[in-house]
Amino acid sequence: MIIDFHTHCFPATLAPRVIPMLAAEAQIDAHLSGTVPDLIASMRTAGVDYSVLLQIATKPAQNHTVNTWAIARNEPGIIPFGSVHPQGKDWKSELDRLAAAGIKGIKLHPEYQQFYVDDASMFPLYEHIDALGLIVLFHAGVDIGIAPPVHSTPLHFSRVLDRLPKGRTILAHMGGWKSWDEVEDKLVGSHLIFDTSFCEGFIDPVQMQRIIHAHGPDRFVMGSDSPWDSQSSAIATVRKLGLGDAAERAILGENAARLLGLTE
Repeated sequence: MIIDFHTHCFPATLAPRVIPMLAAEAQIDAHLSGTVPDLIASMRTAGVDYSVLLQIATKPAQNHTVNTWAIARNEPGIIPFGSVHPQGKDWKSELDRLAAAGIKGIKLHPEYQQFYVDDASMFPLYEHIDALGLIVLFHAGVDIGIAPPVHSTPLHFSRVLDRLPKGRTILAHMGGWKSWDEVEDKLVGSHLIFDTSFCEGFIDPVQMQRIIHAHGPDRFVMGSDSPWDSQSSAIATVRKLGLGDAAERAILGENAARLLGLTE
């Protein structure tokens, strides 16, 4: 089983406008159109069984709309996550709504949402996520399209390890995009799970392999960050590290399946 734990799509009416705008801001090309049908076609080509579809509420007013779209998803192989903006007054009721609808997790993006991971004002949100048994996936490290300061460095996460849901907190981009020395220093060996998304061509493969061995292959999930990288390329990135069959299977799907409660 292969599971891509990090993908993004938009409603068909928004994707033609949003994808070019985001591509221009980050100065990168999109590999897909940003629609669910295009992602499903990519999954067939790459041999991906499931894709976790991540939403980001970039404004407080988006909480309900973003989650309504996530809850409405019923495409085979698509596992939608919701999102809440911490400044939205309805974040608690939205988390409750997501959990009641069977949504398995949420995405938080400290850079887009402009909060520091270790700010005490975030602790009630973390506690409620944990109480509901939800998975939380954070953007971590530099965001290619957003100017400093960075709100989600490995140091920030290291300060709140005891506040984050154990076994259900995932940091994107190998724990912190373009902050991998600090990941090795501050986060390796913790309870956090890392995804492998959007690292090909940016991280030294030797360092990527070293982080996986030191942190443990059981604490990694494969991610592509589609449409910003191809799913086939993301799978190949893991396979060419030479981790061994057991570790490779774990990262490409087994760890994610366990987190999501999936079976073959």
